[in-house]
Amino acid sequence: MKNKLILSDADGVLVNWQWAFSVWMQERGYTLADDTSSYYLHHHYPDLEEKDTKQIVKQFNESAAIGFLPALRDATHYVRRLHEEHGYQFRVITSLSLDKNAQRLRDMNLRKLFGNAIETIICLDTGANKDVALEDYRGSGLVFVEDKYSNFEVGLNLGLKSILVTHDYNKHEDFKNRHRANNWKEIYEIITAGE
Repeated sequence: MKNKLILSDADGVLVNWQWAFSVWMQERGYTLADDTSSYYLHHHYPDLEEKDTKQIVKQFNESAAIGFLPALRDATHYVRRLHEEHGYQFRVITSLSLDKNAQRLRDMNLRKLFGNAIETIICLDTGANKDVALEDYRGSGLVFVEDKYSNFEVGLNLGLKSILVTHDYNKHEDFKNRHRANNWKEIYEIITAGE
C-alpha cells in the first residue's frame, strides 16, 4: 500500500502567516511597502532594518497571534478532503520557534483548522532551513509542500515530490517542469492524480 503521509510546511502553505504578520506589524506602526515580491521581510517594511528582521519574526511567532492564523486560501477544504476521502495524514515541519508555548499555540491552531488530518507537528527554530529535518525522508518519494524555494529544492534533491505554493515572493523562480501550485485545489489534483 502506498504511504499516505504528506510532509508540509505550515506558514505560507497551510496558514496565512504573511497576512497575520502584516496586521501585527501595522499595529506596531510599521508600513507595508507596495512591492512584496521579495522573500525578505525587510524589503516589505521600509522602516524595518535587516538586522532586526529575525528578532521581530521570532517575537511574532512567539506571540498569542500564532494560535489564531487563518487557513491559507482553500487549504482547510482540500487538506480535509485528502485526509477524509483519500486517507492522507500531514506531518508538518515548521520553522516556528523552540518556545514550548508557541509550539502549543501552533498545534492548537493547526488542529482547529485541519482536525485529524494533522499527524505530527515538528517545530524547528525560527527561520531554520529544513535540510536536516528532511534528511530522514531521503529517497522516500513523499510529497513535500513548501513555499520557501530553497527548502523546496532541498526536498527535490532528497528525492521528495516537492510542490511549491506560489506567492509573490517565489513566482519568479525558474521551474523547469517542476510542481508549482496556486492553491490547494491544484495540490489536491497533483497528489490524487498519482494514486
